[in-house]
Amino acid sequence: MTALVAARILNGQGGTSASPAWLVMADGRVVATGTGAPPDNAIDLGDALLAPGFVDIQVNGADTVDFARASVADIVGTIDARVAGGCTACLPTICSAPLDAYAEMLERLADVRAVRPDNVLGVHLEGPFLGGAPGAHPRALVRPVDLSWLTGVCDQFGDLVRVVTLAPEADPELAAVALLRERGIVVALGHSTVDYDAARAAVDAGARLVTHLFNGMGPLHHRNPGLAGAALDDLRLVPSIIADGIHVHPAMLRLALVARPDTVLVTDAVATTAPVQARDGAAYLADGTLAGSTLTMVGAVQRVAALGLAPAAAVRCATGNAARAIGATEYGRIDPGARADVLALDPDTLAVRAVWVSGKAVASE
Repeated sequence: MTALVAARILNGQGGTSASPAWLVMADGRVVATGTGAPPDNAIDLGDALLAPGFVDIQVNGADTVDFARASVADIVGTIDARVAGGCTACLPTICSAPLDAYAEMLERLADVRAVRPDNVLGVHLEGPFLGGAPGAHPRALVRPVDLSWLTGVCDQFGDLVRVVTLAPEADPELAAVALLRERGIVVALGHSTVDYDAARAAVDAGARLVTHLFNGMGPLHHRNPGLAGAALDDLRLVPSIIADGIHVHPAMLRLALVARPDTVLVTDAVATTAPVQARDGAAYLADGTLAGSTLTMVGAVQRVAALGLAPAAAVRCATGNAARAIGATEYGRIDPGARADVLALDPDTLAVRAVWVSGKAVASE
């Protein structure tokens, strides 16, 4: 049993405790929280803020490690580094590829999850069933939905696939949305130029997320709100967003976070190896197309807090909102029964001072 006492608890649901605040962890779970006099032998963290571990539901890699291609050992090493930086759970993400290439990639990521089951919550397939805004996805790989292939993936890999990003124009009958919903897989809409009504029809069929709001979709227009407008307006859809200050202008980022307090922060981080290059704080193809970010989850939280969001709200977007969006309700919150994935954050900068996973201290970056 381990007890921690700090200035306050940010519970991952937008709440902030009184001060001082404490929590007790045992058997990998939070078993008690409170304020005032802490339990005996509590570790005193001074002025720190306690928060749940960050949850990144869209991360493709980092540095030279591409989760679609790297070895199990290299992927595990990259995930461990992210954990040490405060991102205690994630969905490794695979971008569009030939259909016959997915089995090998998914088998490798299944091995990664077997090694790090507490940190890898499944896999996010971003494509290849995309539409009119493919972005950095090679157009030659973008294709209409193949229901038999999707069924085979679901049958072979079970609960490994947690999220699938697709475009409604690649699934005109919305049969894939219905199939995935029935299998318990979260459908995210993205890389699409559908109009508002078509986006809403996909929501009616079961879609529940929007992948990287404003990026990979038609523009938000007052007479043609499109997918972006549906994401801001339809409360059944949860928008995710890349908060690196490059993918989305700070004014639009602030607008989204105010309109939708349930917005999920994602990094969309990628490996920066040819043909992707790190430049000016993001990742680009040679023609200047944005190919992803070099963001970390703590960097995203710090950026949205700098826009004026309260620390508890910024943390919620990277913890409770993300966990709830994919049905991982044991994660992303601090209260009895939740997983004991806990961060100690600097009260002024929100930098990560210390990390616990399943109640055990992890060497921080």
